[in-house]
Amino acid sequence: MLLLVCTSVVMVYSASAVVLAQKGQSPYLLLFKQGTFALLGLFLMQVVMRIDYRNYRQPVVIWTGLVVVGIALVAVLFGRPVNGATRWLNVGPLGIQPSELAKIVIIFFIAALLERRMERIDEPAYALLPIGAVLGGIVLLILIEPDLGTAVSVALIAGVMVFAAGIDYRYIAALGAMAVPALYFLLQMQEYRWRRVEAFLDPWSNPHGESYQMIQSMIAVGVGGVSGRGLMDGMQKLFYLPEPHNDFIYAVLSEELGLVGATVALGCFCVIGWRGLRTAMRAPDRFGAFLALGLTTMVAFQAFFNISVVLGLLPTKGIPLPLVSYGGSSLLINLVGMGILLNVSQHASTSHVVTTTLPTADA
Repeated sequence: MLLLVCTSVVMVYSASAVVLAQKGQSPYLLLFKQGTFALLGLFLMQVVMRIDYRNYRQPVVIWTGLVVVGIALVAVLFGRPVNGATRWLNVGPLGIQPSELAKIVIIFFIAALLERRMERIDEPAYALLPIGAVLGGIVLLILIEPDLGTAVSVALIAGVMVFAAGIDYRYIAALGAMAVPALYFLLQMQEYRWRRVEAFLDPWSNPHGESYQMIQSMIAVGVGGVSGRGLMDGMQKLFYLPEPHNDFIYAVLSEELGLVGATVALGCFCVIGWRGLRTAMRAPDRFGAFLALGLTTMVAFQAFFNISVVLGLLPTKGIPLPLVSYGGSSLLINLVGMGILLNVSQHASTSHVVTTTLPTADA
């Protein structure tokens, strides 16, 4: 995690310095901002790491969080649009993205509910309906912004947690059958979304239109070779690759540090995923197990989607690379999440796997 955060500060500067200088701004502007967010995030992580994770199962914590997130997601809809979307809530000099906070609050809610109702997970009215109602409300507000990527991420995190609780495969099949037409409808609602899908299926059909980002990203990854062009020596970030310091920072990293650097970064996410799942399996109670699983999924899925987009394996979508891409809200929330995960890890069993937390395959 620390290696990824340090990489973030360096690569954000590398990806933005020349472009900022060409615009007459200080080349160190985003370096200073990202460095400040990183230090603040690491401080918050240290604080959260020392708070017993069991405090987050308290109803007052969960419902206060849900109310705050709900109000923030409604308030953000009346804000000033940025790139056609209203996702930011300005609090003084800081811009906060409530949808990022919603991920952690949803994880708290589902983990606490599954802890109490896991044995009756296949009873829709008792377990699935409360989860669906709260999750549906949060996802709907995020979709209105609009932010399809974050909405899908929140739904997938919830899906993984419910799956781990041992839900019957019939419900999984039914939810999957409903998700496919719903996703198709959401893609058709916005013309640009469907154009991105078409560009993904045939990138060279419109290389100067919807396929532009994907093609420039693949060029950056390809020309990096094994060892890369060298730090600060990348070319695609120079007005070719859109948002090089944000959504496509992995492409800049691949070009400048090559296959070696890209593999190291990917390996860091794999280690976080492995250790997070290990913590979930060794957690002393079900709440800790589901909490660790949700937080691990939050980081792992987002990294998977971002890297897949950069490599042309998924349609272009504005999903930042966790712990690496520029952005205060994303970096702070992910570091807070890692702090909570570390606290669960501190309480985890070191001698044996607690078999009463998550169900086994036979169960």
